[in-house]
Amino acid sequence: MEFTLQFEGNEADRNLLDFYDAVQACGAFQRTLALTTHLVVNGEIITQAPSLKNAVILSLPPEPGSWRAVAIVTGSVLLSAGVASKDSVLGHLLTSAYDYVISESLGFHVDYDKSLGQQIEEHRSTSDEIPRELDQGKFESLIEKVEPAVRDLHRPISHSRTAETAILGASQAGQIVRQTGPVLDKDTFEYINVTNLTSDQEKFVGKVSSYNSNTFKGRIYIENEGRPVPFTLADVSRSPGTVFKVVRSLSANALDRFDENAEIRFSALRYESKNGRLKGFLILQIF
Repeated sequence: MEFTLQFEGNEADRNLLDFYDAVQACGAFQRTLALTTHLVVNGEIITQAPSLKNAVILSLPPEPGSWRAVAIVTGSVLLSAGVASKDSVLGHLLTSAYDYVISESLGFHVDYDKSLGQQIEEHRSTSDEIPRELDQGKFESLIEKVEPAVRDLHRPISHSRTAETAILGASQAGQIVRQTGPVLDKDTFEYINVTNLTSDQEKFVGKVSSYNSNTFKGRIYIENEGRPVPFTLADVSRSPGTVFKVVRSLSANALDRFDENAEIRFSALRYESKNGRLKGFLILQIF
C-alpha cells in the first residue's frame, strides 16, 4: 500500500521545506504509520517504530510540486504481488484504521461501531487475516501512543512556517486518492499542542468505553459531545470503589451500548484546547 504526506503553501509549493522540520515530520509520518500497521497486522500495541513486525515501510524521494513524501507499506503478511494491495482485506482495514487514528487524535470523531468496528467484524467472517485482538480499546491506546508524532507532523507548519497546510492519505503514484484525517493546519496544531486544565469542577454523565488499569486512563462516551472523551482518574479518585464503578460501566456498556445501567455520574475538571474544545477529563469523583 502507498501513503503520502503532502505539504502545501509557502515554500512547500516550490518543493522546499525547512530541513529539520521536514525530517521531524517524515519521522512522525513513519511512526504513525508503523504503529498503526503493527496493530492491524499483529493485534499488538508497540511503542517503538523499529519494533514493527511482519511489515516494512519503505520511502520514496520527495517529489516536485507541492512537497510530498511517499511511503510504501509491504511485508510478509501484507505481500500481494510484492506490495500490499489497497484492494486486499488488510489494505482496506489499514486505510480505515489510519484514518480513525489520525482523526481521533485531532479531535475529529469517527463512529467506531459504524466504521472501523463494522469493517473488522465483516472481514472476520470471511478472512482469517484479521487478528482477534483488534478492538476499540486497542485503537484508543494506539491514539494515545501516537499523539506526540501527530503533533510533529505539523512541524513545517507550526515552527518554520515553510508550509501552510498538509494532508495525509492513501495514494497512487504519489497522488492522494483517499484522504486520511483532516487537513493539518495551525488550528489542528493548536488542538494537539495546547492543553489547558480548567479550575472549576463540573458534573457529567457518561458510559465508559475503554479503560487501562495500569495508567488509570480511558474513554467515556458523553451524549452531548456525541463521542468518547479521554479521561484520567485523578490521584484522589483512584480508590478500589471508584475503579469498580469504572469497570462496571465498561462491562455493561460492552454488553449493551444502550444499557442505562452503564451510565456513571462524575465530577471532573476539563482538559481544553487553546480555542476551548474539550480534549478530556480529569475525574475527581464518581458518584
